[in-house]
Amino acid sequence: MASRGALKRCATVFDAVKNDDSGEENLEVASEEEMEAQKEEEEVMDYKEPTMYDSLLESLCSFHSHLDHKLSKEEVDKLEKKKWTYKWVVAMSNYKWRGTGECFLKELDRYLFHGLKPTLYKHWLGIYEKSGGAEFDSSKQRLFFSICNSYRDILHHNKKPFYLKGLEEDSSTMDAYIMHSLNHIFRTRDLVKKNEAKLAKLQENVKADVLNNEAFFDRGFTRPKVLILLPLASVAFRVVKRLIDLTPPKYKSNVEERERFYSEFGAGVSEDKEAEDVAEMSESKRNSKPSDFQTLFGGNNNDHFMIGIKFTRRSIRLYGDFYSSDMIVASPLGLVTKIGEAELYKDKNVDYMSSIEVLIVDHADVILMQNWSHVNTIVEQLNRIPSEQHGTDIMRIRQWYLDGQAPFYRQSIILSSHINPDINGLFNHHCLNHEGKVKLASEYKGVLPKVVLQIQQIYERFDANTAEDADDARFDYFTRKVFPKIKDSTQGGIMLFISSYFEFIRVRNFLKSQEASYCLLGEYTEQRDISRARVWFFDGKKKIMLYTERAHFYHRYKIRGIQNLIIYSLPERKEFYSEVVNMLQGSSCTVLFSHFDQLRLERIVGTAAAKRMVTSDKDVCVFC
Repeated sequence: MASRGALKRCATVFDAVKNDDSGEENLEVASEEEMEAQKEEEEVMDYKEPTMYDSLLESLCSFHSHLDHKLSKEEVDKLEKKKWTYKWVVAMSNYKWRGTGECFLKELDRYLFHGLKPTLYKHWLGIYEKSGGAEFDSSKQRLFFSICNSYRDILHHNKKPFYLKGLEEDSSTMDAYIMHSLNHIFRTRDLVKKNEAKLAKLQENVKADVLNNEAFFDRGFTRPKVLILLPLASVAFRVVKRLIDLTPPKYKSNVEERERFYSEFGAGVSEDKEAEDVAEMSESKRNSKPSDFQTLFGGNNNDHFMIGIKFTRRSIRLYGDFYSSDMIVASPLGLVTKIGEAELYKDKNVDYMSSIEVLIVDHADVILMQNWSHVNTIVEQLNRIPSEQHGTDIMRIRQWYLDGQAPFYRQSIILSSHINPDINGLFNHHCLNHEGKVKLASEYKGVLPKVVLQIQQIYERFDANTAEDADDARFDYFTRKVFPKIKDSTQGGIMLFISSYFEFIRVRNFLKSQEASYCLLGEYTEQRDISRARVWFFDGKKKIMLYTERAHFYHRYKIRGIQNLIIYSLPERKEFYSEVVNMLQGSSCTVLFSHFDQLRLERIVGTAAAKRMVTSDKDVCVFC
């Protein structure tokens, strides 16, 4: 455990090693810092002592109870084991919430909006009522905010996204986590202001002793407290714009760099035209793609972005310096690039990730189609001891930061339309919040009714001993049981639909070794090769086509000439199953699966049917 005296000596070392190049640029920076300092002093002067009623509300505030909790050695040891026991289940409509620790959902009315700043609550309620909403206390926004406000780690993996006709549900969830983020930021600032006001009244010779009081430990190593990871700039545009809307007027008399933000993230759309379609595409192209594709990819598809957001006394500053920002909104690729630069260059670092207390990963299902390993890299980088001081008053850093326990106080909220082992792995092994976990348990009806063709869908189960062996077992089954039938057949028009790019490469190499007639349509295939492959396949010049899920996600091709469909691995996204099967012009569809595919399987055939299929004595199941 680091002592405050040792920290004070460290601060001297930090200051000594800083390089200070004199010049006009430094004068400008200093001037800006002086202005910020002046604004902070004004905030301290404006601070009013809380009333008795305010103090009562503070005692019920989950923000304070969460951050002020002192972990015992036994609690730390238990958290480090990463073993979670879900003790309770609360059913709600077509899904259930499961959680560790004490159940709070059954007594939700007791919590209501305890801990939410009254100014935020009144503004949020006004927006809700103005939009035509009724019974706010029983709304979806209020429910999910209450779950967020518990400060538990959350995995919501059945969120219907806005681009799949789930605008109301998606917006409700987004409003809740935005309001939770705003509340966390403003409560952090209120605590600092309260302590600054108290210290301002003390004489210098008394301050040193007072600062040893834990009540003045009110900050982390750096300022940013909320990190929101989003897949596309268009999605970030939607979230940040709503963030501005939900911020009460007294805090946003000015929104700095708003026009720049609309230009860079909104594909040039102005605020007055936000309701219009951002993308200007021809009607023929618009009709050639499904509506969900148009909605998701109709705006700014940039997946490499990062923006800092700072809340001052009366304004919001977009594009703020990361170290002076309260919130960072980024794509996984954008933030991973910064991490890579910090590893390459000694003069760069990502210490602004050291004090993140609320992590939100929204639209995780879309990020899965990009590169989920970036999310793992980012989470592993969070809450590390920084390499520099960055102007922080080290005498007021919370003790659990100094003890390296920050990961146990970080709340992680993961939102997705579906779950998979990668998301599960992150939630189980890298989300270690001492408050516990809340996780969704869903029942699926499946999407088989959306297959409009009268065809037999033959599901063939192969055996696999472990999850690690499943890929090898699938490949072995394909080479022994499926490919010989393809090789002996004179029929062409055989499509192999493959979910994973690594499986795609493996099957491609196998077909090449067998001198098979095939063409490729993957996410990295050049456009001219894609056009050529589609023509060859339709004309019968190539017998087999390999088609990946990611290629379908980003392009939604309509492939002609499919006589025999073999789903080598089930798609992550259930809607793709019916889309691909409905392209079939023949009458044969074969699906390979093992009991390790149950998460994907239940989204397609339904939860009840999936359980029967993975446990049945029969290895073949047919749907007509």
